[in-house]
Amino acid sequence: VLQGQNVFGLDIIETPEGDKWPQLIVQQTLDREQKDTYVMKIKVEDGGSPPRSSTAILQVTVTDVNDNRPVFKDNDIEVSVPENAPVGTSVSQLHATDADLGSNAQIHFYFSNQISSLAKRLFAIDNTTGLITIREPLDREESPVHKLTVLASDGSSTPSRATVTVNVTDINDNVPSIDTRYIINPVNGTVLLSEKAPLNTKIALITVMDKDADLNGKVTCFTDHDVPFRLKPVFDNQFLLETAMFLDYEATREYAIKIVASDSGKPPLNQSAMLLIKIKDENDNAPVFTQSVIGLSIPENNAPGTQLTKISATDADSGRNAEISYILGSDAPPIFNLDRRTGILTAVRKLDREKQDRYSFTVLAKDNGMPPLQTNATVTVSVLDQNDNSPAFTHNEYNFYVPENLPMYGTVGLITVTDADSGENAAVTLSILNGRDNFIIDPLTGVIRPNITFDREQQGSYTFQVKAVDGGRLQRSSTAKVTINVVDVNDNRPVFVIPSSNYSYELVPTSASPGSVVTKVFAVDNDTGMNAELRYSIIGGNSRGLFTIDQLTGNITLKEKVITSDHGLHRLVIKVNDLGQPESLYTIALVHLFVNETVTNSSYVQELVRRNMETPVGQNIGDGEITPQTNDYVKIIIAIIAGTMTVILVIFVTALVRCRQTPRHKVVQKNKQSGEWVSPNQENRQIKKKKKKKKRSPKSLLLNFVTIEESKPDDPGHEHINGTLDIPVELEEQTMGKYNWATTPTTFKPDSPDLAKHYKSASPQPTFQIKPETPVPPKKHHVIQELPLDNTFVVGCDSLSKCSSSSSDPYSVSECSCQGGFKTPGPIHTRQVMK
Repeated sequence: VLQGQNVFGLDIIETPEGDKWPQLIVQQTLDREQKDTYVMKIKVEDGGSPPRSSTAILQVTVTDVNDNRPVFKDNDIEVSVPENAPVGTSVSQLHATDADLGSNAQIHFYFSNQISSLAKRLFAIDNTTGLITIREPLDREESPVHKLTVLASDGSSTPSRATVTVNVTDINDNVPSIDTRYIINPVNGTVLLSEKAPLNTKIALITVMDKDADLNGKVTCFTDHDVPFRLKPVFDNQFLLETAMFLDYEATREYAIKIVASDSGKPPLNQSAMLLIKIKDENDNAPVFTQSVIGLSIPENNAPGTQLTKISATDADSGRNAEISYILGSDAPPIFNLDRRTGILTAVRKLDREKQDRYSFTVLAKDNGMPPLQTNATVTVSVLDQNDNSPAFTHNEYNFYVPENLPMYGTVGLITVTDADSGENAAVTLSILNGRDNFIIDPLTGVIRPNITFDREQQGSYTFQVKAVDGGRLQRSSTAKVTINVVDVNDNRPVFVIPSSNYSYELVPTSASPGSVVTKVFAVDNDTGMNAELRYSIIGGNSRGLFTIDQLTGNITLKEKVITSDHGLHRLVIKVNDLGQPESLYTIALVHLFVNETVTNSSYVQELVRRNMETPVGQNIGDGEITPQTNDYVKIIIAIIAGTMTVILVIFVTALVRCRQTPRHKVVQKNKQSGEWVSPNQENRQIKKKKKKKKRSPKSLLLNFVTIEESKPDDPGHEHINGTLDIPVELEEQTMGKYNWATTPTTFKPDSPDLAKHYKSASPQPTFQIKPETPVPPKKHHVIQELPLDNTFVVGCDSLSKCSSSSSDPYSVSECSCQGGFKTPGPIHTRQVMK
C-alpha cells in the first residue's frame, strides 16, 4: 500500500472453490475535507520457488457528504445607514463558507422569523449572495435601531446564524413644531393688550419640538424683527412671550409677531408662527406705515399692470380719522401706479433692467381727519435680470498680427465680449467654431493661442469664427470673425540666382574702361519688407582693389584701368545680406573674373577655376599670374624700395645714437613722458599729407596700442627696433575676434603720437621692424600694416590674426595668415601703383 496504510487494510476471503478474493477494508474514519484521494499499490504473490508476483494500482476517491455547516465570516455585524438612504441601497454584505462540495456547499441566506415585522418590511436579503438592501424608506424617528438575524443553510437541518445590527443615523428631515398657549386669551385670534401693560407682562407660552436627534433636534426660538416683546427661555424648548418695553398705542396699534423656530442641523430647518397683538388707545395719531422702507424685486420684461406689492399703513385713530388714502410721492416715476384705497402698487409698463435696474421713490399715507395728517415711506424696486441680451463683441471682426516665429501656445490676441445682462446671464463662454485644429481660445479670458507654428511663406493669414455663449437658462449667443495675419520674420537667407554656380567665370577684357560693368550678381529672399531688402559687398579676393560692387544692384564694375599685373584669374568673395531685424542673414558666393584679351584656352581657365575652388575661401588668388616681364619690373621696384629703406634705417639709427648723447636734463625730460614716442620725420609726414585720403569703413581694422622696445643686436653698429602691437579687430563677421600680438604690451598715454600714421609712409615697406610672437631668423622683417584700400600697400585679409614672413628677403612682401571671417589662412597681397 503506497498511501493510506493506516486508513485502509486488505482482508483475504477464500471461497469454497478455493479461490482467494482480496477485500479493501476501511480502518479509520474518512474526512473528504482533509483528504479526498488515496493511491495504493496492491501486490499478489504465489507460493512457488522462487515466488512470482504481480502488482496493481488502486485509487480510492472519497465522495462528499453534507457533514459541514455554513460558517459566517462575521457572526456579529454592526452598520450605520442614514435614514434618507434610497431604496435599494446596500446595507451589509454577508459572507459564509461551507467546506462541502457541490450542492452540499450551496448556501441559502434568509431572515429568521424572530426579527420584527417592521424589519422584514424595511429590509430585504438576497438568498444567494447574502446582500442586505433597503426595501422601503427608513425613518429614524420611527425606529432608530433594527436587529436582523440572518440564517445560512446548506440544506442540512441546522443552519448557521449571524446578527446584523442596523443603526439608522439621523438626518435633519423634521421641521420644528411650534405650540402656542395663550396666557392672555385672544379675541378672534388677536391678543388685546393695553398700552399701560407693565414690563414683563406674560402673553403666551411657546413650546417648540423637533423629532430629530442631537443638534438636528436642538431648537432655538426667536422673532424675525425688532418688536417690544421678547421670548424668555424657561425650560428646555419652552419660551415665554412677554413685553420687553413700554407700549405706545400712538406708535403702534397692533403687532404681527412672527415667531421662528430653527433647529441646529446643517442646513437648519425653520418653522414659523404668527401672533397678533393689538394695542388699545385713543385715536390721535397720523397714519403709520408698517414698513418705512419697502423693498421689492421684480423680473424685467413684466406684463403691464403686474402687481408688485400691497402697501399698508395704520392709523392710531379710529373712524374717519383712521381712513387712509395712499398716494405716490412727487419723485415716483410714471411707470408705477398706486391704488389710493387698497395700496396695491403696480407697474403700468414693462421694466428693462438694462435701462434702469433700481427705482427708489416715496409713497404717502394720508388720513381723512381735519386737518388731515400724513406720513410717507420709501419704496425700492430692484429689477431682476432676465437673459434678454445676446453677448456683444467689441468688434464684428478682429484682426491680429503675429510674428511668424511666435512659439506654439504663445499669445495671439484677446477677444473682448460683453453682455448687458448680469450674473449667470452675463457669464460668457468663448469657443472657436472652425479652426480648432490651429488655434485654441481661453473660454473665460478670451486669449487666443496657436497650437501650430507659423510660417508666413506657407500661409500668410488664418480666418475663423469665434462664438460667445452666455450662461442663461435659455442661452443666447453671437459670433465674430477673427483674422490672424502672420507678420514676416527674417528667417530666410538670401539665395543667389546669379551666378548659378561657383564654378562659372566671366571674361574681363584688358581694354575694359574703368567704371564699366564686367558682371553682376543677383539674389532673392523669400521674406518681405526690410527682411527682403538686400545689400551686396565684396568681402574677399579683391585685395588689389581692382573691382567694386554696387550694394543695391549687385553690378560689379571695373574700378581702375587694367595693368599687366592684373592679368589672370580673380576670385571675388561676394556677400549678400538682408536688412532684417534683429539679426541680418547673409549668403556668400564666388565670382571668377578672368582678365585677359580673350579666352584662348577655356579648358585652362576651367582648370584654374577648379584649382581655385580647392583653395581656402580666406586665401586670395591671382598674385602669381603675371608675365615674366612684369616680374622683372617688380624686382627692380623692390630693389629701389630696399635701398630706400636701408638709407632711412641708417638715418634713424644715427638719430637714436645722437639722442642718447644729449645732456642729462633732456634724458630726465624724456623719462617724464614715460613711453611717448618721438614723432616720425617730417619728410615722411609731408609725403603722407600729399597722398589722397579716403574715408575708412567703420568696420576696418583699428590699431589701438603700440609699444616700441629698444634692443641691441649682435652687431654694435646696427640697432633693431622691435615693436609689440595689441590690435583689437572689428570686422563684419561675427566670428572675428581679437588676437594679441604683444608679449608685454604697454598702453600709451592719450597724448602719445599716433604710430599707426608713422607706419603709413610713402614707402610700401615699413620703417620699423615689428617684434613677432614667435622667434624668426634675425634678418627677417615681420610687417603689420593697417592702411586704407587706396594706399600703396594693402592688407588683403578680412580679419587680422597672426602674420609671419614667408620670404627670406627682409624687404619682401610678408604673407599674412588670417583668421576670422574665413577659417582658412590666406595671403596678404600687395598692389603697387605703376607710374
